[in-house]
Amino acid sequence: MKHYKTFEDIEYDLKRLNLERQIAFEELKGFKGQVKEDLSPLSWLQTATKYITRYGSFYLIKKIIK
Repeated sequence: MKHYKTFEDIEYDLKRLNLERQIAFEELKGFKGQVKEDLSPLSWLQTATKYITRYGSFYLIKKIIK
């Protein structure tokens, strides 16, 4: 436990902790937006298209080589 000598020290720590809390809250809001975007159907479609294209090209190359 921290021991304070003046009220200014207490006020300084309270302001600092309040700012840290606000920063953490804003980071959570940003993270929420990112998760919401990652779970959107359009994102799933883009990811699926990327993997299908990659797998399809490998499959096509394999068929050409044989």
